[in-house]
Amino acid sequence: MLCRRIYFVIKKLLDDSCEEVLIFDDSTYNRNRSKKVELLSRVFDHSDMKFIKGFRMLTLGWSDGNSFLGIDFALLSSADKKNRYNEINPDVDKRTCGYNRRQEAITKTTEHLVPMVKRALGMGVRAKYVLMDSWFSMPSAIAALRKHIHVICMLKDHPKWFYEYQGRKLRLSGLYGKLKKNRGRAKIKARAIVTLSNGKQAKIIFVPCDKKRGWLALLSTDLSSPDQEIIRLYGTRWDIDVFFKMCKQHLNLAKEIQLRNYDGLIAHTSLVLRDTTCLAFTNDNAKINVPLENYSGHAIKRWQILPL
Repeated sequence: MLCRRIYFVIKKLLDDSCEEVLIFDDSTYNRNRSKKVELLSRVFDHSDMKFIKGFRMLTLGWSDGNSFLGIDFALLSSADKKNRYNEINPDVDKRTCGYNRRQEAITKTTEHLVPMVKRALGMGVRAKYVLMDSWFSMPSAIAALRKHIHVICMLKDHPKWFYEYQGRKLRLSGLYGKLKKNRGRAKIKARAIVTLSNGKQAKIIFVPCDKKRGWLALLSTDLSSPDQEIIRLYGTRWDIDVFFKMCKQHLNLAKEIQLRNYDGLIAHTSLVLRDTTCLAFTNDNAKINVPLENYSGHAIKRWQILPL
């Protein structure tokens, strides 16, 4: 409710040139020293490329390029029972919201994407695109999300993910090999219109990078969007990484608590997201009403007496 109110306050400050987007990403919720935490599991850390004990915090955020709001989250255990150290507390009433949250925790990540987007759109968010990293870019997830919102995402060269091009189903590297390349230092190396698993068309653009293969691929389900605009909008996805850094380094996410109960972990995470939302509101207010040299003190004062 707080996030919804602040969203509409910030929205009044936007002009028509601001492009609203939703952003999906996840971050680890590290509990390496824990043993008895409810639903504690072995999860994979994409940053360090190793398994840790804890949870994954799947987050859906909103951004206009200047402000970021954490709209929704799911604190995920492992969907594979073999990777879970502890199970759901048997004393939890199955009719409660707490039990539903626990069932969400042991659900596959991709099954959360569509419900979270539908909840965000249902609360009044008017975003045109959802941005995702390559970890969420499987064709089935893109096809499911496209029913509700346009998708811009980075693609992974997965051996089982195929895109139909000129009547043939090709994996990403095979598609790149079939395309005519732009010479020199072109910002776009190649582009193609492909067909997804649901029969809908999408645009894939290949951009140069420092990796060994020399390219990265971005997909957009909006065929009318210019290539440079797709690249610019995808750059907005960085906002959620800054959000995670703020939560962990400055707001002590998962550091200032010692809890075994899953409801307590949800409550703690909700309070941290509340704090980031208040800071986003205060930051926007300060930028408009306060000289730069007085920003810090004023921001703190406004946060303490926030009239919400």
